Amino acid sequence: MKAPLTRFAYVMVFLVAVTYAFFAFPKGIHGWQEKQRQIQDMEKRNAVLAREVERKKEHIKRLTDNPADQELEIRKRLKLAHPDEKIYILGEPEKK
Repeated sequence: MKAPLTRFAYVMVFLVAVTYAFFAFPKGIHGWQEKQRQIQDMEKRNAVLAREVERKKEHIKRLTDNPADQELEIRKRLKLAHPDEKIYILGEPEKK
């Protein structure tokens, strides 16, 4: 008598588990795919940022090692000149 009752209980538990998996699984797959896409996007962004950091480190090292490059960078960014120099501006000013 116990065997049919246990078999029935196992079948019911199995059916409940299959039903739950049926309703939960599509959301789980979609959520997992979305997380994978987000991970790939962030890995690509990290790679781009890592290349940018390396490029800036090389630029800083080049400026540290070479005073001529350093002076050109100062002139270009800060728009500075030596006291005895004359600066001529040709063309229209840049609009921001």
